[in-house]
Parts: sequence; structure tokens; C-alpha cells
Amino acid sequence: MSEIRPDEVSAILRKQLSGFEKEVDIYDVGTVLQVGDGIARVYGLSKVMASELIEFPNGVFGMVLNLEEDNVGCILFGQSTLIKEGDTVKRTGWVASMPVGESMLGRVINPLGKPIDERGPIKTEKFLPIERKALGVIQRQPVKEPLQTGIKAVDAMIPIGRGQRELIIGDRQTGKTAIAIDTIINQKYTHTVEAKRLGIKPMYCIYVAIGQKGSTVAQVVAKLEEEGAMDYTTVITATASDPSPLQFIAPYAGATLGEFFRDSGRHAVVIYDDLSKHAQAYRQVSLLLRRPPGREAYPGDVFYLHSRLLERASKLSDELGAGSLTALPVIETQANDVSAYIPTNVISITDGQIYLEPSLFNSGVRPAINVGISVSRVGGSAQIKAMKKVAGRLRLDLAQYRELEAFAKFGSDLDKTTQAQLRRGARLVELLKQGQYVPMSVDKQIISIFVGTNGYLDEIPNAHVQRFEQELLESLELKHKDIMNEIAEKKDLSDDLQKKLHSIAKEFATAFKVS
Repeated sequence: MSEIRPDEVSAILRKQLSGFEKEVDIYDVGTVLQVGDGIARVYGLSKVMASELIEFPNGVFGMVLNLEEDNVGCILFGQSTLIKEGDTVKRTGWVASMPVGESMLGRVINPLGKPIDERGPIKTEKFLPIERKALGVIQRQPVKEPLQTGIKAVDAMIPIGRGQRELIIGDRQTGKTAIAIDTIINQKYTHTVEAKRLGIKPMYCIYVAIGQKGSTVAQVVAKLEEEGAMDYTTVITATASDPSPLQFIAPYAGATLGEFFRDSGRHAVVIYDDLSKHAQAYRQVSLLLRRPPGREAYPGDVFYLHSRLLERASKLSDELGAGSLTALPVIETQANDVSAYIPTNVISITDGQIYLEPSLFNSGVRPAINVGISVSRVGGSAQIKAMKKVAGRLRLDLAQYRELEAFAKFGSDLDKTTQAQLRRGARLVELLKQGQYVPMSVDKQIISIFVGTNGYLDEIPNAHVQRFEQELLESLELKHKDIMNEIAEKKDLSDDLQKKLHSIAKEFATAFKVS
């Protein structure tokens, strides 16, 4: 066997070195110290950012929440059973983000933007961070366009404007979700040719279900599909069986998708159903991460948790495209206790609340809105003139009725004026009742309320008020379509139009037969 000469060895080495490509990847890595209950503590990762996504083995991702001296506390977006002590963790360099785009419409997704409706992958090109600083005052403008919910009591007395934050609050089973779903269904009219002609911009809807049963979310999706509302709606869900970290980021994911529409000059409404469960999920995560508990065992920053979320809803200035993001957060109270920690927090952040009461719900007043303590601190400036004209009296009449209601049982001993006020109030309460999933167009609402506040229902027995309303609207639809069109187009009630409505209502009330 011939020996290899030294010059040959150096030639071979030179040849190999000339073709050598430096293939070194530098990872910032750490080691899992402790894992369980949806959280992990990691040693290392000295340069990691707050809210950064980090990658664990078996395809599990987490988000950094605690930056401590000797370790990093993370929340996990997958099964913590897939991770064990000593596993290697990698930084991704990305702040937790989610994909956004029009292709999200009509889909049911999880808070990470992954589809869970078994209808294939979603093709999107843009990613936005789920946590984003809310825009400042200079980038905003006052709320001035109405968001019609299709619910008479809300649109007349607690109006919501595009860019507002209106809280829906009440005990369980009082119809909070029903109001939110009706609002989504009513946005269908904003996508019609008629709305485009009237200058009404389309509204995109995002429904965020936090900590609800999977079956409940499935019912909501089925109803929205049945009503044709899923075409412009995205449902983001972190169900009760999902880990609490996913429930914690769900509303932020909803706000991010809403901001995508808002920042492109469009209008969106996002419903957080509900933030009580969101606060509970955050409390769970915080206690596991050994953050000190405060009032009701919630961590001290639970106010900031909701304020930084709801402050992202806004109406942008004309320079930024005049888009808007409206927020309708839902809060569940325990035994009507509005003074509990989370309800008071969210009441102080929002621009008004729709308060639902179990006693009203059980007595058949649905939607069970207590008009006395429900307010809108913005919507009046976004209300159309025609509604302002007819609804001003409505609130006053109902307030007087509530004061006198206690005396109703002594009806015979009351003077004529009081009896008239009681009769008017009872008819108005009946008029404001509305079935679920049947939102009403604004022109029909105005005619209904006009008839009620002008006393045309006073002589109609309470049991026939709703039939009277229905038949009157059908009659107007057939014989006086021009009046309804004029209200919809001009958004105002001229003196001439009011005279016409008075004569029609008077004639109809006379002809109406109580069978």
C-alpha cells in the first residue's frame, strides 16, 4: 500500500476547506425548570422580550409573561403534558401575533388564528401583534355615526355609535348574548345595495367566545349561518376546555382582527363574551406564576388587563381613513351585584352600559333592559335626528311610569293624570318588547315609537299592543312605502312628515278592531 505524501494531504484539506460553508445557527435557548397547569418556568433566554413567542418541543408554543432575575415565566398554548423538565426551549424573535385578512370572515378560529371549523386552511398574508398600544387622542375623532342594533329599546334610549365601548351587563341567563347576536344579525343591512345608496358603510363583526361551552358556541355559529350573518363575521373561540392561557389571549386576538378592518378605513364591531371569564383565566395564570393576589384574589393589574383591551376601540381621524372599531364587552354579575370588583372596573372603562335584570326577564319583559340605570355616554351624538325627536319623550314617559308603578295596584284611588301616565307607560313597556333574532330597521322603529309616545296606543288594550304595531307597519309597507323611504333617506322627521304620520296613525287606531 503506497503512502500518502504530505503535499497530497494538504491539497485534499485545501480542497475541502475551499468548499466549506459556515453552517452555524445561533439560537438563544433555555431549559425548562418546571411545567404544569398551562405554565412553564424556563432558565436561560436572557435576551427574551415580554410577550415573545417561544418554541417548546413537540410543536408547543408559549408566550413570555414574567421576566424574573433567574428565570422566565411562560404561558403555554398547548398541552403541558407534551413538555417535561429539562427540555430545550428556543426563542422565535416574534412578539405573539395572529394572521389577519378578509379570508377570516365566515370562519371559526382559535385565538392563534388557526381554523377549527374543518373547512381547510385560511390563506392570509399579514400578521399583526395581539398586544398593541391603543392610539392616542390626536389620532381619533368624536363618535358620530350610529351603530344600529335593531333593538328598539337600545337604538331609542341607549344608542351606540361606531367607535364606542358599550358594556352589556347582567346576571346569567338574562339575554346578554342575545343582544350581541341580534346586533350582529342586524348588520346584514349594512352590506346591502340599499345601504350603499344611503351612504351606510358595511360593518364587519367579530364574536369572541371566552370560556364558554363548545355546544353554546356551536349554537351561536349555527344561528349566524342560518341568518346569513357569517358572511361578514368571524368567531374566535377559546372554550371552557381550552387552557386558560388561550382564554386569556382570546379578546386581544379579536381586537387585533378588528383593528385590521379599522386601520384600512372600514368599520368593525367586536363582542367579548364575556370578560368575567377572561379575568378569571388571567387570575388563574397569575396565581400559578406566583404573582401576588389582591382584591377578590385577582392580581393588581387586572384593571390594566381590560383597560388596554377596550381602549383599542376607537373612531379614527379622517387622516387615518376614518375607520372605527366598536367594542361590546359582556360582564356577568352574581346576584345583581354591580359593585363587585370586575363589574365596577369595566363600568369605569366603558362609555355606558346596557343593564339586564332577571326580575324583568322572568316577568316577560324581553329584552330585559332596565332603562333607568342603562346609559350611553356617547351615542346621543351618533343618533339620527328622526330618532332623537321621537325618543326624547319615550325616556321621560318611562321614567314617570316607573315612579308611579308602585301605586298601580291602587288604580281606583288615583287622579286622571296619574292613571293616564300609568296607562301610557304600560303600553310603552309592551311596545319595547321584542323577540329574539328579529332586529327591526330604524325607519320601522321610529314609526313604532312615534305611535307610542304620541298616545295612539293609550286606548288599545295591553294584550293587543304588539298586534297593533305589526299591523300598522304592514299597512305602511303596503300603502305608504314612500314615507318609510323618506325617513330612511333624510334621517329626519319634517313637520309635513309628522302631520302625515299623525293622520295615518289616527285613522289606523280608529279602524283597529280588538278581537
